[in-house]
Amino acid sequence: MKIVIDNNVILDVFQKREPFVEFSTKVLRLVETNHATGYITANSITDIYYVLNHSITDKKQIYNYMTTLLKLISIIDVTEKDIKKALHPEIVDFEDELISVCAKGSSVDYIITRNIKDFENSPVPALTPENFINKFFENI
Repeated sequence: MKIVIDNNVILDVFQKREPFVEFSTKVLRLVETNHATGYITANSITDIYYVLNHSITDKKQIYNYMTTLLKLISIIDVTEKDIKKALHPEIVDFEDELISVCAKGSSVDYIITRNIKDFENSPVPALTPENFINKFFENI
């Protein structure tokens, strides 16, 4: 199973954001144990770094988080064509639309996010971390 993990899920884990950290951690554990293949888009890595850099003063810790993340997940390239597909005025959030476009282009099964409403029109179904974990365990 292939999943794109939205930035908010990864940040839940690294920033230990309650009450979300529990299920977000479980999503990353499924990736770590090869029960799912995890992806983020290339632009997400810089967004994640940016947020961490504003909440963590220890650069070494940030780089450790980023190194760990890159060991767990793969990066989906973002092309000019992807950006043009995602750029239209009726979208709610450009970054989420770009994730949706890249997920579809990479034949991903689900987008894992806490912002389900931003993916209502996505061709790739979006699930919260909790819903994904529940769905995963009901299917085994």
